[in-house]
Amino acid sequence: MLSSLRYRLNRLFAHIWVPIGAYAVLALVAAFIAVALRGLIPEELAFQIGADAIDSLLNILASSMLAVTTFSLSIMLSAFAAASSTATPRAFQLLKTDRTAQQVLASFLGAFIFSLVGIISLKIGIYGEGGRVILFAATILVLVLIVFNLVRWIGHLTDFGRLSDTMDRVEVATTNAMKNRLAAPWLGANPMQGRSPPDRAIPLPSRAVGHMQFINLDRLNTLAQDAGFSIYLDVLPGEFVYQGTVLAHVLEGPIGPEFDTLLAEIHDGFDIGMDRSFDQDPRFGMITLSEIASRALSPAVNDPGTAIDVIRRMTRVMSLWDDRAVPDIDFPHLWVRGMSADEMLRDAFAATARDGAALYEVQITLQRALLAMAQQSPGIFAYAARAQSQRAMSYAQGAMPIREEVDHLQGVADQINGVAHSPQGDGVQAKT
Repeated sequence: MLSSLRYRLNRLFAHIWVPIGAYAVLALVAAFIAVALRGLIPEELAFQIGADAIDSLLNILASSMLAVTTFSLSIMLSAFAAASSTATPRAFQLLKTDRTAQQVLASFLGAFIFSLVGIISLKIGIYGEGGRVILFAATILVLVLIVFNLVRWIGHLTDFGRLSDTMDRVEVATTNAMKNRLAAPWLGANPMQGRSPPDRAIPLPSRAVGHMQFINLDRLNTLAQDAGFSIYLDVLPGEFVYQGTVLAHVLEGPIGPEFDTLLAEIHDGFDIGMDRSFDQDPRFGMITLSEIASRALSPAVNDPGTAIDVIRRMTRVMSLWDDRAVPDIDFPHLWVRGMSADEMLRDAFAATARDGAALYEVQITLQRALLAMAQQSPGIFAYAARAQSQRAMSYAQGAMPIREEVDHLQGVADQINGVAHSPQGDGVQAKT
């Protein structure tokens, strides 16, 4: 579960201008420290370093950093385009927030700004002889930092933006979202588990159109606790809402204008935007991985190996969900429905089953993945795995010409069906 502060900080530091601005400020601070401490340098040391030597170093640093920064930007844009074309445009936000790329680019720009400030200050003579010594030492430190980041950047570019790197990033983001959600399956609220809000509860319609990016549960619970009411959330992070979509139902609370004010404050607890976020939304990660598999199975690409790799990655993420969750209630005045295994598996495998209908190697990998999940956690996945297995078989039977291959697939599907009807599977749809 993400706190509001952590969520805001994550969104802030996702912007590339934040590390760039930080390095720029450090560059300015380093340059002006030399002015402030110039009187502390012994005269015999100060005379050994001339202004011409520092000026030459700073000029080289300024010209080279401008070129390196421009080149690095072009490399980043090429990586973004490659990831969007070979994987999925939804992976762009993971590349855009790459920490190494941001820090390296920020260090290059910071060094450029440092050198400009140093050159200007030397020309107008504000450093003095003692300040030149400090500026020289700072310049050496900046050069060491730049060499380190150049080596780091070269090593990073060997994989940056490639298909395998993009799939790794999406899998890691999905895994983190899944772990966070499993740690707080109902986001710290009371589980609804199929129950509906009371009939007398007041619906709270959405005033915006977009995806639910973040729900500030701490703020909502505080409002409910202070005013003495309960909130039944009708949406989860990642779901698409439009004007009139019921976001929540409010039970009890004050009457009159004070209640209208509270409804407006409750609205402020929902962040809605057009970009879907990985933070609280493991389903988005599954959809993104599924899109990579679908692109690989398109006739223009024809790469079933990538689709098989994606299926195995999704199975690895799903395997984290191996126990029925136990409520851990941090927000007693809120009620939330949990993740649905059927929705998760549909997001993960439905498109791959459709687009790889005629490919035996893709279909058998899909059926075995569903069987593995059904056998590992029958109480959670058995029913949902059976539904997706039957759906995949319907596609395969209509597209695969070789009867023996269809029969082999059907044999695995029958095993999944057997697990679903076993006492462990319960034959019911499992939720967290």
